[in-house]
Amino acid sequence: MDLFAEYGHAVASVVIFSLIILVLAPFSALAKQSKGLAPGAAPAQDYSDSAYRLNRAYLNGTETLPAYVAVTVAAILMGVSPFWVNLLASIALVARVAMLVVHIRGIGKPNTGLRSVTYVIAWACMVAMGVMALVAAF
Repeated sequence: MDLFAEYGHAVASVVIFSLIILVLAPFSALAKQSKGLAPGAAPAQDYSDSAYRLNRAYLNGTETLPAYVAVTVAAILMGVSPFWVNLLASIALVARVAMLVVHIRGIGKPNTGLRSVTYVIAWACMVAMGVMALVAAF
């Protein structure tokens, strides 16, 4: 579809982030199973526990993915500048991947620092794409 070819980076970023979350799912499940937890149960809130951090990384990704997909697709469908959509979607992807790494590796404090910075960067990119889509709609 040539219509969406200009948005290749944005489309690829949505697919990559979706695949990352899909790959994290079984690893999170296995980590929880190794702790003897029932399916759907969450590990105790202990940031020093790798199973907890992996589960939080997975859950954080699944919480963010719908909004990321929605604003990216809306921006594409509304014909927002491919430059901005590709740039913002790509920055958001890099920030989200960095946040997952920070979560999984246990880098920094659980509620501040690098994890918060990466969250805000991705969040700001998604808000910007959403606003651009709304402006383009009206």
